[in-house]
Amino acid sequence: MSVKLIAIDMDGTLLNEHSELNPATIEAVHAAQAQGIKVVLCTGRPLNGVTPFIKQLGLKGDDEYVITFNGAMAQTVEGKIMTSLTLTHNDYIDIEALSRKLGVHCHVESEDHIYTANADISPYTVGESSLVQMPIRYRSTDQMRADLPIVKCMFIDTPDVLGPAIEKVPADFHDRYYIVQSEPFFLELMNKAASKGRTLKVLAEQLHLNADEVMAIGDQGNDLSMIEYATNSVAMGNAIDDVKAVAKYETKTNIEDGVAHAIKTWALA
Repeated sequence: MSVKLIAIDMDGTLLNEHSELNPATIEAVHAAQAQGIKVVLCTGRPLNGVTPFIKQLGLKGDDEYVITFNGAMAQTVEGKIMTSLTLTHNDYIDIEALSRKLGVHCHVESEDHIYTANADISPYTVGESSLVQMPIRYRSTDQMRADLPIVKCMFIDTPDVLGPAIEKVPADFHDRYYIVQSEPFFLELMNKAASKGRTLKVLAEQLHLNADEVMAIGDQGNDLSMIEYATNSVAMGNAIDDVKAVAKYETKTNIEDGVAHAIKTWALA
């Protein structure tokens, strides 16, 4: 079957090494749209961190979609929420306590803010705030609102600190949460039902599409679930080995316009 929906990761995939869209990528996305193919950005970012690129790509209206927070939310590009899979206050308390036990920084994200209970704010939290355009709020655990919808929690630290900590995450946490390493310095903990692949499948079914009509392009562990779901799966040239091992195709790197190459080679008629 022909490709009717292309799900594209952003950082390390759609965007170049400067977190920008290359002209060739914009041109390829427009060519896909001209053939009636839906283009869905699938990212760990919130909608705020995606909006500038949505505008550059010309995606607008309530029939264009974006999967945010690594699958915890699916929204129209105008902001209408279709799926929201959040964590409870008790989840937050347990995850925050584990971060301290493991000796790693932790922050959590709502729809519009990053919260940290660590006064020694990690530079990775500051970097995330800038990248996704969300302000940071310092709140001790007893200051956190019990009714605050938390979309995801993140353990954040240098790879040499985070790596050993990941090995010590208890088995019951893996049972309770969807846990994925999205970057060498990020470990994300979310609602057990959340992942890019699961939410992409739900969206595709709502659009009356099956996996054979979906292309997914990604590079990191948080992309693996959608790479496994889509029949037309594409690993970036800069992807981790686990993604390359599962993907049907391998394209060029994000620096070499890999997304444009994938769309033109395997999606356009």
